[in-house]
This record gives sequence, structure tokens and C-alpha cells, in this order.
Amino acid sequence: MATASDRDDASSFASDGGSMWRLYGEYGRGNLSLAGVGTVMAVLSRVVGLLPALLLGLAIDAILLADRPYALPLVPDAWIPENAPGQVWFTVGLLVAATAVGAIASYLQNYGWNRFAQNIQHALRVDAYESMQALDRSFFDRTRTGELLAVLNNDVNQLESFLTDGVSSTLRLLALVLGVGAIMLVLNPVLALAALVAVPVLGAFTVAFVRRVQPKYATMRASVGSLNARLENNVGGIEVIKTEHAEAYEADRVREASREYYDANWDAIRTRITFFPGLSVISGLSFALTFVVGAFWVLNGPPAVLAAVPETALGVRLGVADAVTPGEFVTFMLYTQQFVWPLAQFGQIVNSYQRAKASSERVYGVLTADDVTTDPDDPVPFDGVDGRVEYDDVTFAYPRGPDLVGDGGGEAADSDGDDRDDAVADATESVDPEPVLRDVSFNVAPGETVGIVGPTGSGKSTLVKLLVRLYDPDDGEVRVDDVDVRDRSLADLRRAVGYVAQEPFLFYGTIRENIAYGTFDATDADVEAAARRAAAHEFVANLPDGYDSVVGERGVRLSGGQRQRVALARTILKDPAILVLDEATSHVDTETEAIIQRSLAELATDRTTIAIAHRLSTVKTADQILVLEGGRIVEAGTHDALVAEDGLYANLWRVQAGDIDDLPASFFEAAIERRAAIEGGEDD
Repeated sequence: MATASDRDDASSFASDGGSMWRLYGEYGRGNLSLAGVGTVMAVLSRVVGLLPALLLGLAIDAILLADRPYALPLVPDAWIPENAPGQVWFTVGLLVAATAVGAIASYLQNYGWNRFAQNIQHALRVDAYESMQALDRSFFDRTRTGELLAVLNNDVNQLESFLTDGVSSTLRLLALVLGVGAIMLVLNPVLALAALVAVPVLGAFTVAFVRRVQPKYATMRASVGSLNARLENNVGGIEVIKTEHAEAYEADRVREASREYYDANWDAIRTRITFFPGLSVISGLSFALTFVVGAFWVLNGPPAVLAAVPETALGVRLGVADAVTPGEFVTFMLYTQQFVWPLAQFGQIVNSYQRAKASSERVYGVLTADDVTTDPDDPVPFDGVDGRVEYDDVTFAYPRGPDLVGDGGGEAADSDGDDRDDAVADATESVDPEPVLRDVSFNVAPGETVGIVGPTGSGKSTLVKLLVRLYDPDDGEVRVDDVDVRDRSLADLRRAVGYVAQEPFLFYGTIRENIAYGTFDATDADVEAAARRAAAHEFVANLPDGYDSVVGERGVRLSGGQRQRVALARTILKDPAILVLDEATSHVDTETEAIIQRSLAELATDRTTIAIAHRLSTVKTADQILVLEGGRIVEAGTHDALVAEDGLYANLWRVQAGDIDDLPASFFEAAIERRAAIEGGEDD
């Protein structure tokens, strides 16, 4: 797990673009041979691409004008035909060979770099997902689903795109510039300077562009996450939108999020489309300057300013008395075009780099997030599971802090991706958040059934989530069989504890797959037996495809009660020693509840059971009942003892029995205060 210092170092490293190269370095290490093939072939394709212009200039001077002999570097004179027709066909042969070699090199270059980029993309996306999956619930409590999807999809793709296009284009450009520049300097250093004068101007122009566009791309990437979060949220809540006739309201919110992305993207586009024409103008002026100088040199000989300079003072081949031949001039102009115009493409490379840099910071943020629930270095194994559960002075507050994925979005989110209100978003900036649980202590003996009840917002669900380490307590210990759960391996702990959440989640797939999820080696008979114990077999058997019926996205094709029974069957199939039921029958009717409760009673006879309930009748027969209020245990005992005590539990029992008139005024006053606290952002 990263320390706070590591996080600061990572943040600083990411902000200067280092995160991108670190990611490429770490994930490209096993694919260097592909990158090597791509690099070598990029250089080779550019080198052979220089031959046509050189051959054309030579053919003009040596074959058409007979101004110089037909000679090529590195080609023996014995290979070159002596007559003009032979030299023409020899030139054609060289052009065809250069074209063929260039095509093969181009294919191998694209193969190497695309495979290299795709391998990195695949490994990076999987690792980012696994890193995200290892984070505890506090990360997801403050990070929207849409933002995470944008990181795992859009941002990872952007990094792959830069490798495929940006890095390979940079290599091709460097090979071209160095190759053309070297040949131009050999042909005519002075004329080469006329073409190269654009290079420092283009460099300064590009630096200015980078400084302007970099923050704009960061803003744009953040707005993409916000827009994705809004769309994901609305698609998930489409039923509520329709039943509340809120289509116009949500359309306005999507329009606003889309407008924010539009504005951020257009701001970056406006800078980009101003930059590229500027590059073209500079490149075009450089090409024109080269043409003017070269044309007058062909017509009138060397410029007068060079006539007074001895050849030895400038060295190499200035040859102030030499004229530039037409063939040399054509070759030079073709090389100048090859040299100058691709420099304008450098802006596209810079543009791609800035996009990839902004994306890398977000991906790196997920990979280095420190909200990780880790295994201990030397976990204590279970020697069988007795099922003893102890909470010892447990205090817990939900971690609050900035979104770890980037600047993106300004809105906090709960675990289901829904927006919290402004009060909650503001509360995330609190340095000392209010504890949800305060000094909670209780023991559950092996095989005992404990009911946990209390008003909404009292901390019931949070209490049991600590048992399976969805969160870890700030103070105190949660122990299973006398060992702190933080000293157990996560795999052992979560195999020992079966957890049925208040809002059951089903994956897209069949009922069989959802029941067997987590117990992947279960037989069909095992699945059916678990479904029977969860009172699910009867409705499943009546479906057209039975256990092979597809449940739809998040189980949308099933009713709430059916989803709950399938989720319960999943946990029953796991056969845990400790069973945690968080409102496990809240979505079923009273008749089905009675059936499930009978099955659960049978299931609980030989295992420890902790059951959270709003319907107090479901825990009436529990060995002990804990009553939570304000994050504390305020009452404990059996049902009869708590009713006789005439406290909070007794009042809650009266509410469910319909005896509203018998409730004291203090109960309503406390309930109003609790509702106000919940609506102000406190968690259950």
C-alpha cells in the first residue's frame, strides 16, 4: 500500500508527464522486441523513401542533360549500364526495389508498433481494473462509476493511441528529418540553411502551443468523466426518471454536463486549429524561401555574397564557383518538401502527446491509489471456523477526501453511483468526519443468532461491512474466532463469512451463473438445492428457460423479491460458517418472507448468524437483539426483555404493530432529529 509520501511523490511525478513514460516503461518492458522491430523498420522505410528524389535528380542531370556522370554512393560503377536506355531501366529497377522494400518495412513497422501498443493497452487496462478492484469501499464512495469507466476505457485507449500514432510518427519524423537534413547538407549546405531556418521558428511555436493546450486537455478529460458519470447514473435510474416524469429535468442535467464537455473540448480545439495553420504558414514560407534561393542559384550561379568567401573558409562543398544543376535543384526541392511539410505534422504529435499525458495522470491515479484493503504479511489461517464474532470498542468514520481519479467532476457519489446532495459533497472536505460507529462492543457466540435493529442512519449496515473488511475500523478490533479480521487473509475471511447485501446485485447472465457466482465449481444439483433453501426454486422453475433464464442488466428482468432470493441462494451455496443478512428479506412479500425465514432458521441452526432488520418480526426469535442509535448500542437483550424495558426497541415495535397513538412525544422528536441528520448526509 502506498504511503502518504508515496502519494505526494506520485502526484508530483504525474503532473509533469512522468507518469506516462513510467507506465510505458513498466508495461513495455516485456514487449521491447516488438518496439525494436517497429523502430528499425520505421528508420528503414524512411531511408529507402529518400531514394526516389535522389534518383530523379541524378537521372535529370546524367541521363537527360548529360551534365554529370551517372554515379551512386555505395553502388559499384561496374553495376551501372553505360548507355542512357540501360541507365533509365536501372533507375526504374532501383525505384521499384525501393518501393517494395519501403512497403515491407512500413508493414513491419506498423505491425511492431501496433502489437506493442495493443499489448500495453491490454496489460494496462487489466492492471488498472485489478488495482481498482483491490481498493476498499471508501474509494468507490467518493468516485463516480462514470469516471472509473472513462479511465478504464477512454484514458487507456488514449495511451494506446499515442503509442500507435504518436511515438511511431515521432520516430518516422526523426528518421526523415535526420536523413533529409544530412543529404541536403551534403548537397548544398547554404541552400540547406534556407530550408532549415524554419526549424527553430517551428520549435518556438510548438512550445507556446504546449503551454496553452496542456491545462485545457486536463480540463477536457475531467469533463469526460463528469459526462460519463451523468449518463451512467441516468441509464441506471431510468425507471425512476420515467415514473417521476423527470425526463425534462434529466435532459437539462445531461445538456449541462454535455455543454461543460463541449466548452472544454472546444477550447482545446480552438487552440489546436489555430496552431496547425500557423505551422503550415511557417512551413510554406520556408519552402518558398528555398525555392527562391535555389532558382536564382540555378539561373545566375552562386549568390554574390558567397563569391568573396574562399571555399576553404566554409569547407566541404560550397564551391562558390559551382552552379546548382537542374537535377540537384529538383532533388533539393523534393527533399525540402519532404523535410518541411512533415514538420507541420509535429503539431499533431504534440496534440496526441498532451491528450495521452492528461489520460496517464488519471490512469496513474487509479494504479497508485492507496485505499487498498491488503492481506497481512503473515496471515493467521483458520483451523476450522467456530464462528465466534467479537466487536471490541469499534469506532469508524467514512474516509473523506478528494476524488483520486482527477479533477473530474466536483460531485461526490455513493456506492451506487447516485449523486449526493451538496451537504454531503461539502462534508467530504471535512478533516475530522463524524464517526458512524462509536465504541461499539458485543460478542456473538458460535451458532448464535443476533439481530441488529435501529432507526435508519444508525450505522447497522456499516457495522456488518466491517466484519467482511469492506472497511476497516479506525479504532478497536473486529475479531473472528479470537483473531482480528485484519490478521486473516481476505480469501479465508470472505469464505468464512457469507454476506447478503440489502440491495442485491445480479450480474448480466443466467440465474444459474448468478447463484454459482463465487462457488464456480458448483454442480447443477448444488445450485438447485441452494435455490430451494432460499425459496427461489419454484419461481425459477416456472420461467421459460428455468435456471438458464437471463436476468438482464443488474437483474432487471426479475422482481426485487426474486433478485433477493437469488442473491440469498448464492450465499447459501457458499455454505459459510458465519451468515450476515443485511435486510435479506426487505424486497419480498410477507408470505415469501415467512417461507424464507423458515429456511433461514434451518440454515442458522449450525452457524453464527447476524441479521439486520427493519421488520422486527424477522429477528423476534434471535438469541439476542442489539439496538443501535447514533452509532452506539443503546439496548441489548431478547425481544421480550426489550419490549418490557419500554425503550427505543419497544417504541419501534409499537410502530410496526400500528400502535402509533401509544408512542411518546419524545420518540417523534428524536425521529425528526434523526431524519434531519440523515438528510444532511450521514451514512447508515
